[in-house]
Amino acid sequence: MAAPTRVFAFRDARWAPDPVLAPGAAVRGPPPAPLVIDNGSFQTRAGWACPDPAVPAQPLLRFRSLAARSRGARGGAGAETQVGNDLGSPEPLRWLLRSPFDRNVPVQLELQELLLDHIFQRLGVSSQGCVDHPIVLTEAVCNPLYSRQMMSELLFECYQVPKVSYGVDSLYSFYHNRRQNWPCSGLVISSGYQCTHILPVLEGRLDAKNCKRINLGGCQAAVYLQRLLQLKYPGHFAAITLSRMEEILHEHSYIAEDYIEADETVVLLSQHTELQKWRCPEYYENNVHKMQLPFSNKLLGSTLTSEEKQEKKQQQLRRLQELNARRREEKLQLDQERLDRLLYVQLTLICLQELLEDGQMDQFHKALVELNMDSAEELQSYINKLSVSVEQTKQKILQSEVNIEVDVVDSKPETPDLDPLGSEQSLEDVESINEFEPLFAEEQPEVEKPVAAVQPVFNLAEYHQLFLGTERIRAPEIIFQPSLIGEDQAGIAETMQYVLERYSKEQQAVLVQNVFLTGGNTMYPGLKDRIQKELLEMRPFQSSFQVHLASSPVLDAWYGARDWAVEHIDREEGWITRKDYEEKGGEYLKEHCASNVYVPIRLPKQAPRAAEAAAPGRALASGTSEQG
Repeated sequence: MAAPTRVFAFRDARWAPDPVLAPGAAVRGPPPAPLVIDNGSFQTRAGWACPDPAVPAQPLLRFRSLAARSRGARGGAGAETQVGNDLGSPEPLRWLLRSPFDRNVPVQLELQELLLDHIFQRLGVSSQGCVDHPIVLTEAVCNPLYSRQMMSELLFECYQVPKVSYGVDSLYSFYHNRRQNWPCSGLVISSGYQCTHILPVLEGRLDAKNCKRINLGGCQAAVYLQRLLQLKYPGHFAAITLSRMEEILHEHSYIAEDYIEADETVVLLSQHTELQKWRCPEYYENNVHKMQLPFSNKLLGSTLTSEEKQEKKQQQLRRLQELNARRREEKLQLDQERLDRLLYVQLTLICLQELLEDGQMDQFHKALVELNMDSAEELQSYINKLSVSVEQTKQKILQSEVNIEVDVVDSKPETPDLDPLGSEQSLEDVESINEFEPLFAEEQPEVEKPVAAVQPVFNLAEYHQLFLGTERIRAPEIIFQPSLIGEDQAGIAETMQYVLERYSKEQQAVLVQNVFLTGGNTMYPGLKDRIQKELLEMRPFQSSFQVHLASSPVLDAWYGARDWAVEHIDREEGWITRKDYEEKGGEYLKEHCASNVYVPIRLPKQAPRAAEAAAPGRALASGTSEQG
């Protein structure tokens, strides 16, 4: 039985620019509806948190967190900045793309301001003067205080927002998928574009002291897959782009439940690992995915007859002769202009010499100064040289006219011996014609033979195909085995076990009852089964555990932030007002069920200045009493 054909074409979809939306009456208020922004390092999502059914309960904007600023055009136009979907496609502008994120922390606030301007403009929010909508913004786990301080300064000082709330995207997703017995505990595994986090949640609050981060995500998997395929297909190096690798990861990759063991003895005993299956030719043929690269379907050979070839030679010959004649005419025109200039100068010098012969010395010396000459001898020497140049230029012009007439009469290409000009352009012309000499050589007429169509020596479409075998499981495996790409880090299983061992057995049993997977990098088929397998190996015999996958791993963070904003729109819990910002600083955070833990900056207390000034006085007084 023949294996089904698994040939897939790259979509190479272009991003459609975001439309400009007009906010409805329910959004404008009063009170104004909160604006929810999921500020991700891969994609930004924005929409309204409004209980009114007329307002869509989904993000209205979804675009890549990228910006590109082009250099100004030569005509005087200024530099143009494009954000997100306005870029169309990232590959032509890959070297111009910039992101405000370092890993998953925003550090380039001028680029972050461009993203916020794009959101406000496309959602119809006037950012002139102030933005009168509360903002719900996601941030990284254990976000540095400096990053939050700069973000608060941007929102309160630049946009004059009334209040803002910060929360962790994975905890918002956990909040959106909460069970009936909330507040609940669980172990949140969040894997995104840049990082993977293991977050323990006890009684509905984040235990920040035991959170762990792995510096691997979808970005590193795409780069690893690109390197694998570029080494495998060096002939298609430029066609293997990061955008296409991301498409392969999203649609054709999966997590192996049993990848391979590091110990060779275990490998020999286990015949059901995923890599062992791929060694079977039949399994390979049934599961390989062939990605079709774009190509031009033109025949490699030529089917022209001898008459058509001869006609093509004649056309090339005529084209070269016309080009040669055109260049000679241009050269003749330049020489004629030079001759006119020389004759004019010669006439001027002759008039100057006549002044000398007539004895008009004052006018003669004045004319010499204008010509930048010192004496009559220099004048006579220059007149002689000029006369020689005029005669040579006249001879060149006459010879060029003869050569042009010869070109019109004679159909053969010229040789270097017949070119009297000796210019660089004429030598280039002759060299270009000599390259075609074998084509124009006179041949004896031959009997025309039937020419058969030349077929390609191989399948051109198959040559432009990428065969995805073990690459389908090897790229996403790096989050479990970072050593595959040379990273000295622990994988998800080892990090999860390390976090659990920091708790008592009772707390471990509570945490593993709700292992929650969220983030765009958890959408691989087979990831849930792999986590269950890892938990089965690390947990005690006959102990129970449950693994849950977010209903929408990509969008649940935004949905959870919206749910929280709708429930807390009239409360003070979790909202940072402008008064709080001015009194407690930009790094201040009001905690809530989906937020980070606020750790204020503790600076050492300095002694009061009055006490410092009084201390030297007391020391001086005590010294005087001792002397007395």
